[in-house]
Amino acid sequence: MSVPTSQRTALIIEDDPDIRELLATTLRMNGFTTVEAASGLEGLAALAEHAPDLITLDLNLPDLDGVEVCRQCRASSDAYIVMVTARQDEIDRLIGLEIGADDFIGKPFSPRELSARVSAMFRRPRTGAGAGPVPDAPSNGNALLRHNDLTMDVEGRVVALDGQELALTRIEFDLLETLLTGAQRVWTREALLNRVWGDGWSQDHHLVEVHIRNLRKKLGEDTSNPRFIRTVRGVGYRMMPGDAGR
Repeated sequence: MSVPTSQRTALIIEDDPDIRELLATTLRMNGFTTVEAASGLEGLAALAEHAPDLITLDLNLPDLDGVEVCRQCRASSDAYIVMVTARQDEIDRLIGLEIGADDFIGKPFSPRELSARVSAMFRRPRTGAGAGPVPDAPSNGNALLRHNDLTMDVEGRVVALDGQELALTRIEFDLLETLLTGAQRVWTREALLNRVWGDGWSQDHHLVEVHIRNLRKKLGEDTSNPRFIRTVRGVGYRMMPGDAGR
C-alpha cells in the first residue's frame, strides 16, 4: 500500500538498529524520504533541520523519555507522530496522556500494518503552519456546526465551548465533527473507526472508547448526566438532543 507523496519526509527516532531499518525500509517503500536518529536528542536536532511530515518515535529511548520527546516535537511541529512501544499495556497510558501523538503501534508490528496506519493518517486533514491540502480529505461543505453552547468551525478546525476554544487533537476533532454532522444518528464503534481512522480498523473498538473518554473530559462531561455525547449501550454513541444548527 503506497502513500501519495510530494517530497514527504519521515523522521525515525529509534535506538534499535534492526527496527530502525525496518521502519525506514517500509516508509521508503511508501514514498517517503527517511531521516534516522538513534536517540531523543538526535531526533530533536533532526526535527529542527529537516521539518518532517511524519515522525515515528520509540517510547523507550536511551537518553530522553519518549513521551517528553513527543511533547517537544509537538510544540514545534505539526508532523504526524506515531509512538512505537514494545509493551502493549503502555498504549492505554499513552492515549490517556496529552502528548499530541496521532497514533500508537506495538512491537512487533508488520510493515503492512504500519503502511495502513500511515495511509489513514494522511487522509485526515492537517492543520498548522506549513500544512498543505490532503488528497481525498472528507468535507461536508458546512462552515459552522453548533450544538447548544458548542460550536465548530469545520474549515478552520476550531471548536469552542461557551466561547472558550478547546484544544482538541486531530482525532478528537474528527470524532466530534462526525457526531455533530450526524447528530440524529447512533454511530457504532465500527462506523466511527471507518469514518475517522479509515479502512482496516474495524476491530479496534477500544481505540474509539479511549478517545471518546478524552473528548468528554475536554467537553467537561458528567457521564452520569451527559450534556453532549450519549453512550448507546451495546451499540455506540450519539449526540444528546439539543439546539443544533449550521
